[in-house]
Amino acid sequence: MIPQNVARDLVDDSLSYQDFLARHGSPGDIKNWTDVNESCSLSDEQADLLSSFSRQLHVVCIAGAWCGDCVRQGPILNHIASASDQINLLFIDRDALAEEFKATWTVCGGLRVPQVLFFNEDYQFLGHAGDRTITRYRKLARLALGDEAPINTSFDQSQKTVLEDWLEEFERIHLIARLSPRLRQKHAD
Repeated sequence: MIPQNVARDLVDDSLSYQDFLARHGSPGDIKNWTDVNESCSLSDEQADLLSSFSRQLHVVCIAGAWCGDCVRQGPILNHIASASDQINLLFIDRDALAEEFKATWTVCGGLRVPQVLFFNEDYQFLGHAGDRTITRYRKLARLALGDEAPINTSFDQSQKTVLEDWLEEFERIHLIARLSPRLRQKHAD
């Protein structure tokens, strides 16, 4: 899907959470991200799961510091990555992407953000997620469509649930890498 050399270049061109905000965020953007970051936390069980990861993951979040969905999700991604030595979380500004790369990563015809790309230690593509989690889409569907929204109505709309959505995605991606026959042979495990 994405050649390894392109993935490596994308990782190399991306920024840490703090550097991304410093370079691309206005003072108001930074405050918004900081407010969400300070309201977010992992449970001990969630932190234990993440600290048990044994495969390195390169995770690139295509984002905009100005983007409301990025504000709601970027700090959550940061908390998840901070709990594991195996997760290399990086951010790249949507507008800094090469045009041909932008054309590849459209969602429903638009370059929506945030989008998260997952790669293994060898920069092989593992998966893609975004622009919103199922929790967020359920909320938006309820707002737009009312009681006729075709959704699971027993959902929780909290930040905690969005964090759980992302945690499950990170766990899924890690298990893809952990169970890879090639990587199991490489690591003799």
